[in-house]
Amino acid sequence: MGEKTLDQRFAEVRQRADEALARSGRAGSPLYLVAVTKYAEPDDIRHLIEQGHRDFGESRVQQLVQRASVINEWFERIKMLPETVSKSDRIEAAKLAGLASSGKTIDVDQPVRWHMIGHLQRNKARKVAEFCRLVHSVDSLRLIEELQTLAHRRDEVVDVLIQVNIAAEDQKTGCPISAVAALGEQIDTMVHVRVRGLMAMAPQTDDEGVIRSTFSRCREVFDDLKREGIGEGHFNLLSMGMSGDYEIGIEEGANIVRVGSAIFGERQLEPEHAASVD
Repeated sequence: MGEKTLDQRFAEVRQRADEALARSGRAGSPLYLVAVTKYAEPDDIRHLIEQGHRDFGESRVQQLVQRASVINEWFERIKMLPETVSKSDRIEAAKLAGLASSGKTIDVDQPVRWHMIGHLQRNKARKVAEFCRLVHSVDSLRLIEELQTLAHRRDEVVDVLIQVNIAAEDQKTGCPISAVAALGEQIDTMVHVRVRGLMAMAPQTDDEGVIRSTFSRCREVFDDLKREGIGEGHFNLLSMGMSGDYEIGIEEGANIVRVGSAIFGERQLEPEHAASVD
């Protein structure tokens, strides 16, 4: 049996996510599947957009800005296509122009939602505020203050998740559990930054019990903060789970998952570079 296609992998992730929702007693509930494009080809991103997918994530600011800029330009070029007599003619015009590969129309009025899922440094926050729909990785008051200043200048609101270091791992960024409530309260005093929920990463382990307990603890913290009124009614997003553990994340309450290789496939490395890349 040959390697699965992008459509097959994407459909499998969606199916497994739906099954995990059902197991958690939330069948049919909203779930945001963030397709992480770190190693995706541009054509693969465009293909998923043509299929109607709109949530994409990046862990590096420069790559996010580059990809978002290319997609924005692509949308603008499609908008400039002449209005033709029939839907089929318009699809064919897009294909001939190299702007579409499938037999589906592209809803250019439904914008792509870019998610910043990696560690964010203050000196790179400006671009994130400009291009991102949701920042998953806020973990300090200084970063929040920088986002507030930038969003104020643009007269916009930036939605964020507080990244929680549930397992207190030294090698991972994130806010300690003991400081999460205080950080949430600080964000609530700001006009241009809105805290929407929490994000957590499980330890790198094959022990599903450890992964599940990490996500379960994050869900407990999330529920506690929601009861306390953090987020002023907007605190409703819980981002847990990646390609190797998104089903566990969903079973433990996540309504956002961040999936890269399970959708786009494992990165193919040249032999001479394989040893130098994580």
